[in-house]
This record gives sequence, C-alpha cells and structure tokens, in this order.
Amino acid sequence: MYKLSFLKKIIFFIIVICTSAVSFGQATADSLPLYQRFPFIPPFKLDNAKDSTKFSKEDLKKKTPMLLIMFSPDCEHCQHETKELIANIEKFKKIQIVMATWLPYDEMKAFYNTYKIADYPQITMARDASFFLPPWFKVRSLPFIATFNKKGNLITTLEGSVSMDKILETFK
Repeated sequence: MYKLSFLKKIIFFIIVICTSAVSFGQATADSLPLYQRFPFIPPFKLDNAKDSTKFSKEDLKKKTPMLLIMFSPDCEHCQHETKELIANIEKFKKIQIVMATWLPYDEMKAFYNTYKIADYPQITMARDASFFLPPWFKVRSLPFIATFNKKGNLITTLEGSVSMDKILETFK
C-alpha cells in the first residue's frame, strides 16, 4: 500500500511539472511584445503634421530603410535628439524617417514648426491618434527608436537619447 501511494504521488508530481512547463512556455510566447512576434514595419495609420492627411505603412517608400522615432514635443531628450538628427540629416539622406507622437495635434504642429521639419523631405512627422505604436513596441521611455531595413524588417529598437552614429550603425 505504501509503495502504491508513493508511486501515485510521484506520477502526480511529474504530471504537475510537465503541465507547468507547457503553461509557462505558452505564457512566455504570448507575452512577447508584438514587435518581437511580428518583426516588421507595423500597419500604422497616422495623421500627417504637414496637412493632417492620413499617413500609413502603404505610403512609405518601397525598398528604403526606415527610422521610426516616437517622441513627445515637451520631452527634453526628444528635443535634443531632433536637433542632433537635423544637424546630421545628410547622413540620413537614403533613409526615410517617421517621427510619431500620440500627444495633441497642436503640440506636434508647434514642434514641427519649431524644428522646421518641412525643410527635410525625408522626415514625416505624424500623430498616432489611436495610440497604436506605443503598445506595439512596449515603449517605456522616450525617445523610442526603431530601425527597419529596406525589406521592412526590424533591425533593432533603442530607447532614450542615442547618438546619431549609433543609429546609423544599425543600418550597416
């Protein structure tokens, strides 16, 4: 009797361990951020700062690398990153740049005008009114940067102030 009871406990323990391992494995895969499960340019729809028209993934230039920068107009790090980007814009001439914020349109438009973004045709600044991008990338700090190759596949993500050379290095 004792041996049978002990054997049942061992079998029960093994079943519990196996079930737990399968459960934890599934939870890990499901808890990955969307950008890791789908490592390509997300299907965004934004409001263009230039004229408030819709701007989406379909409007991107084909076979061109992309730099996505999520920012806040009142974030000092974002302001500094934008100044650095503009100062080094010639280095980004073969890269299309999308700067996105979810903050109100008038704040984004003021930022757009302050930094004269209209003078840089490779930069599209737009508002993510539906708050689609932050959850996609699990944004925790700004500026948030994602780089994509010419096939639209994610290269890497970076958070906080990052040197322009480090960003450019991701495209090589």
